[in-house]
Amino acid sequence: MIYGLRDLMPGSEHEVKVISRRFDLPNSASIDTYLANEGYQAFLKARKMTQDEIIEEVKKSGLRGRGGAGFSTGMKWSFVPKNIQKPRYIVCNADESEPGTCKDRLLMQFDPHEIIEGMMIAGLAIDAHKGFIYIRGEYRFLIEIVEKAIDEAYARGWLGKNIQGTGFDFDCVAHSGAGAYECGEESALLESLEGKRGIPRIRPPFPAVAGLYQSPTILNNVETFATVPAIILKGGDWYHALGTPKNGGTKLTNISGHVKRPGCYELPLGISLRKAIYEVAGGMEGDKKIKAIIPGGSSTPMLVPDQLDTPMDFDSMAKQGTFLGSGGLVVMNEDTCMVEVALRVMRFYSHESCGWCIPCREGTTWLKKMLTRFHAGGGEERDINLINELAQAMLGRTFCPLGDAAAMPMISAVKHFRADFEAHLNGNKCPYEGRQ
Repeated sequence: MIYGLRDLMPGSEHEVKVISRRFDLPNSASIDTYLANEGYQAFLKARKMTQDEIIEEVKKSGLRGRGGAGFSTGMKWSFVPKNIQKPRYIVCNADESEPGTCKDRLLMQFDPHEIIEGMMIAGLAIDAHKGFIYIRGEYRFLIEIVEKAIDEAYARGWLGKNIQGTGFDFDCVAHSGAGAYECGEESALLESLEGKRGIPRIRPPFPAVAGLYQSPTILNNVETFATVPAIILKGGDWYHALGTPKNGGTKLTNISGHVKRPGCYELPLGISLRKAIYEVAGGMEGDKKIKAIIPGGSSTPMLVPDQLDTPMDFDSMAKQGTFLGSGGLVVMNEDTCMVEVALRVMRFYSHESCGWCIPCREGTTWLKKMLTRFHAGGGEERDINLINELAQAMLGRTFCPLGDAAAMPMISAVKHFRADFEAHLNGNKCPYEGRQ
């Protein structure tokens, strides 16, 4: 089922619309709507700037990677070597697969030209003339929307040779993903884009030096590229001021779970979890109490109610031992079985592990088996510590972060909700069955 904009973005007075400002316009995905509303003007402005000036403006904005890592975008762009006789590439990671997250879908569905323009500006910044948008394979209808936008841009002279007489060439291609969560990891994505099995590379070298076809590559998330035109058009300082000192701008945030108004909201970085849940999303269904919060998608360690005043930005979340991640905020009420939550998360990661690393392949499999038995009432008290120890043993021991993504929620589940695990001991049925 394809939902409409109002179903996905209910709207809130706390929103600061930067990258979502055109979503409400009629036929927002078309190039005519885009051109009539400042579309491609940032590219023309950037064309008059030097490469260093573009990168510096992005640095000033405080824009950090919106895919989850939160690394400085301008800093990443500056790592691309200038004096190297190889082609350079721009790759957009649109392989949105993190449970709890669907923000990139909205950008591709309602404003795809914003993404294309951001990639073109990145091309100007590093002298790259070819871009790829790697779109999650299950997003079939979005691939068609993005391909239509690319065709429109070519037809109107905004892609191809000598764009609008500026002397700059840039080609763009939409590429269907391989249907694997693993391909959201940047090096596995590049392997897949090259036609190989989507497994992570050993790093260094990093993509900025040896990325696609072993050439310098800028690889950023959809939301990151979509933000760049507004930064260039209105200035890095303007964008930076919308957020907190070290976390500039806004963030598309998916709020789901047991809240009254689930949806995607563009919120200023630094807004508190409490305000996001109770004011933006309308509070808890049935006015029940909060039990647990997944702050940034299923791979992030869970938080508890006494952490509700934590600002939603990269640094504040890190101080709480978790991550802002991809912005997938999942809220769970007092009737939620955290053993079942842990099991659902582990089923996903066990299924999506590429199988290359033994700690990830075996660890996720055994954790799934243990949690399945535990939730069915077959667990022993020693298993609680064993679940934690097995998850700890996976941390930092895999080629890519999928092992960590699977382990960290398990560690936080045992830490914060040990009582839920104990309630399943001695053959007891799940005490929350039928209450949700």
